[in-house]
Amino acid sequence: MFNKNTVAAGVAAFASVALAAGCAVADGNKADDVDITAMSAEELAEHLIFETNSWRDQEMQEGGTWRDRMTQDEIQKACSFDSTRNDLDGETAGRVVALAREQYEAPEGDIELGDWRRGAELADSGFGYRIGHNNDDHGTREQGGNCYNCHVMDSSVSVQGTIGPNLENYGAQRGDSQEIRQYVHQVISNPHQYFPCTQMPRFQGLLTEEQISHIMAYLLDPESPVNNR
Repeated sequence: MFNKNTVAAGVAAFASVALAAGCAVADGNKADDVDITAMSAEELAEHLIFETNSWRDQEMQEGGTWRDRMTQDEIQKACSFDSTRNDLDGETAGRVVALAREQYEAPEGDIELGDWRRGAELADSGFGYRIGHNNDDHGTREQGGNCYNCHVMDSSVSVQGTIGPNLENYGAQRGDSQEIRQYVHQVISNPHQYFPCTQMPRFQGLLTEEQISHIMAYLLDPESPVNNR
C-alpha cells in the first residue's frame, strides 16, 4: 500500500485515460486557472483529489479529515520510492525503522492476552475505515483487523490470503513469553519496526489495545485453533 509515488497514484490510471482522451475532467472551482493538459497523470490525480473539491471535506471517525487521510506521513513518503525499483536501500530502511520506533507506543506493564475467540472474529472482519460518500460507521459496528486477507492463520477457514507469511501454529512454535508478546504487539502496532516499507498496515490507532490483545490471543493462546493444526 505504500509503494506508490503519491497518495493519488491509485487513480493515476484513470487520470492517464482522461488525459489521453483530452477530456476536461477537472471541472472544479479552480478549473479556469489550470491547464490540466500540461499535467502528468500523477499531477492530474493529485489535482482532482485535493484541488477540485471532488471529495467532500468529510471528518473521519478516527479523527481528522479525508485530506489528512490522503496526505502521506513521513514513513509513507520514505517508502514511496520508484515503483520500478524493487530493492530498499539501507539508508531508507534505517530511517523507516527509526520513524516507526518513534511512533510506537508500548503498553505499560506486562502485556496480557485477550480472548482468542474475539481475536478470530477480528481477524475475519474487514470492516474498516473506508471513506467515500458513505463512510463506515463504527458507532454501530466495530472495525476489524482483516488479518485473513493476507495471512493463513487457521486452515479450517475457507478463504485466506497469502500475501503475508503463514501464521499457522504461530504460538505453538514460539511459546508465549513476555518477549514474544512484546514482539507480536510491536509488529501488529507498527510492523515497520522490523519490516521497513512492508505492505502490512499499522494497527496502532486503528484498533484499540483491547482488540490488539484479542488478536494476539488468537495467535499465541494454546487453546486457539491457530495453534492446534
